Amino acid sequence: MPPAAAPEEPVDDRPTDPVAEAPDNSFDTYYNVCRGTDPKCYNDWGAFATTPDRVLIYSRTAGPRHANLGTPMGPGLNPVMNPDNVMQAGLVRMLKDAAIAADWTEDVAVLGSRINNYKAVIFASSNRDTLWNGAVTTSNDAARTALRNYMRRGGGFVGLHNAFGAEYNWPYYEGLLGNANFYNHGPNRSGDVEIIADDPSTVDLPRRFTFQDEWYNLAPFPTNVKFLAKVDTSTLKPLTSPPHPGHADFHPVAWCQYYDGGRAWLSTLGHNDHSFSASSTGPGADQFQKLVVQGVKSAMGLTPFCTTP
Repeated sequence: MPPAAAPEEPVDDRPTDPVAEAPDNSFDTYYNVCRGTDPKCYNDWGAFATTPDRVLIYSRTAGPRHANLGTPMGPGLNPVMNPDNVMQAGLVRMLKDAAIAADWTEDVAVLGSRINNYKAVIFASSNRDTLWNGAVTTSNDAARTALRNYMRRGGGFVGLHNAFGAEYNWPYYEGLLGNANFYNHGPNRSGDVEIIADDPSTVDLPRRFTFQDEWYNLAPFPTNVKFLAKVDTSTLKPLTSPPHPGHADFHPVAWCQYYDGGRAWLSTLGHNDHSFSASSTGPGADQFQKLVVQGVKSAMGLTPFCTTP
């Protein structure tokens, strides 16, 4: 007789505990927004699908004014530029060379009423309460509301240099900068910028180039962003000026994030005239201008934004 078959092992069909999901840190409870490097924080509603490839440069200052912004311009959209509006004129030229049209204004009412006509808005060293309209008796904060709703419909924001010295009393704006704000800076001097991430905004840039700037120290320090470039602090002598000790171990100068439905590309660089001049002999000007233009394009959605490995 053939041997008896071995008894079958009983099947355990009891339900197993679900696999724990990775924690989702994309919602920032302090700023009450979805932000970070996850594209799920972008509102892909097609709001700008038919918008021309055009940006708005906003350089209104409500406090100290950087020399490369020059003499304040008149009201309205595209006022006559003064010969010393170096940063604004340089941005217009750089973007035109990249087939991107640019309008400009220092009129807070224009920003508040026209921002949705642009694929990105560039805050060009627009500092202090730059979005507060003291000239009206009601809705003084209309531009703040317009910027917030612009981001929520999928807009692009680019903040350059002293845009980090703006809207200190509006937490939403601090979050837009990546949970960061200007604290102080050391002397204006040369240092080596290092590209530390592969990204559409850093493509074809050398991994290291010498640049000249004020090298802003930040408080708070940016979090939950993709860092794109830093300064090699060993090349900064002195590192900083008191009372801030400086970011000796890691001093970022450019980063990106999704924020409250939109895209935000940030850089603390851009203090000097020669950084925005055509055919500039200033150190690293060509590389910086390429970085900015590529950052603007990514914030506009013309290239992939803030990519992950």
